[in-house]
Amino acid sequence: MSVRFTPPFPKPHASKSSFLLRFWRGWHSWIHVLFERSYTMKMGEIHTPALDFYIANELPLVRRILDTEWKQFPKHDFQHDLLLPLIGNSVFSANGQDWEDQRQMVNPAFGHTALKTVFPMMADAVDDLIAHIRTLDLSKPVPVDLLVTHLAADIIYRTLFSVVLDTAGSRAIYDAFHAYQKHSQRASTLRIYGLPMLGFRRRAEADARRIHAVFAGVVHARYIATHERGERGHDIVQSLIDARHPQTGAPFTESEVMEQVATIFLAGHETSASAITWAFYLIARDPELQAALRDEVETVSGGAPLAYEHLRPMTRINNVFRETLRLYPPLAFLTREATCPVQMRDKHLEPGAMLVVSPWLVQRNRDNFPEPHGFDPDRFDDPEQASACRHAYLPFGKGPRICVGAGFAVQEAKLAIAGLLRAFTFEPVPGDVPEPVSRLTLRAKDGVRLKLTPNPPA
Repeated sequence: MSVRFTPPFPKPHASKSSFLLRFWRGWHSWIHVLFERSYTMKMGEIHTPALDFYIANELPLVRRILDTEWKQFPKHDFQHDLLLPLIGNSVFSANGQDWEDQRQMVNPAFGHTALKTVFPMMADAVDDLIAHIRTLDLSKPVPVDLLVTHLAADIIYRTLFSVVLDTAGSRAIYDAFHAYQKHSQRASTLRIYGLPMLGFRRRAEADARRIHAVFAGVVHARYIATHERGERGHDIVQSLIDARHPQTGAPFTESEVMEQVATIFLAGHETSASAITWAFYLIARDPELQAALRDEVETVSGGAPLAYEHLRPMTRINNVFRETLRLYPPLAFLTREATCPVQMRDKHLEPGAMLVVSPWLVQRNRDNFPEPHGFDPDRFDDPEQASACRHAYLPFGKGPRICVGAGFAVQEAKLAIAGLLRAFTFEPVPGDVPEPVSRLTLRAKDGVRLKLTPNPPA
């Protein structure tokens, strides 16, 4: 097997970092703490003044933690604390019976994300972005991460509220979320080492309020319209307002609706924006592949406007996106908590210990995938890698808490890639190599800039 090229990733350190170096590297990005053995070890451990970490890379352990014994390993309080200012105690962060009750309450809302139902909204958002890009000065590189973030936020905004998100709103979200990631990362790092958070938590809370402000008015207006005037819509926020607790019959309060909306908004735009941005960077690096993908779009569509039934046959685009998620999983680390004494391999874990399952590490382990750091979309058609593609591929998690929006995200990505490749040719900017950093999600440190050239009409 020969990969097409090796895209950027932090070069692993030769050995485990010292206490101070680990603090400094983790201050900026979790993946920059990793060393060579991190990518092959079965199970590692890190001890800090406030927390014991155990990193489970062996596939049977991953399955045990996320799937077969998942109830014994709920989401860790560390992750809840990291996200609390942004999404509160919502379905993403809740545990136990609380999670089961919330999941039952929000399940009807995901009926509004049925893939065929949301396709027209997605297609309109892609068309609007293409029209916007055509107004830009394309003689200069464009910030692809900013444009894709607007697209992903607009799509989820239309799905949530039946309203188009303006560019001012999407820019506010982009800037505030970038700041939130930085400030919450630093607050968490200080917490891990048992140090005062030096105001970084307060800054993260202020960033979260800036994000909430973009849609708080819509949520308030819809909540009041339903409860005071009996007015009704047909979208996700209406389903959340209508939801009732399975035991008590109580509805979500307005603040609880806001928490669920923030969760869906975060899961529905930030993670997708991260993955789609990296996909365009990888495609731009490979002109031959880009031409083949464009040919696939035209062959499948017959030159007609993209329709729902065109997406499934776009197998090469699907493989490119799957390989993007393997190399750059938006959530690079998943945290769980040991709730009782437990033995894993040669390690004894006490209650409260943090278990970390890392899609970044599992999917870049050479024991799972050959040439794991290389870009090779064809590996998903390779029979010899079929087992790894089933068991060592977890960008959406695994088990009962697997991301319910996985199909939504894949459809959104395939449509965005197909639509934008049809309209533009993407090229890398010489010398401009994005550096992946892992905070709450995996993003490029200074963004991703590419050269876009309009394609002639078909």
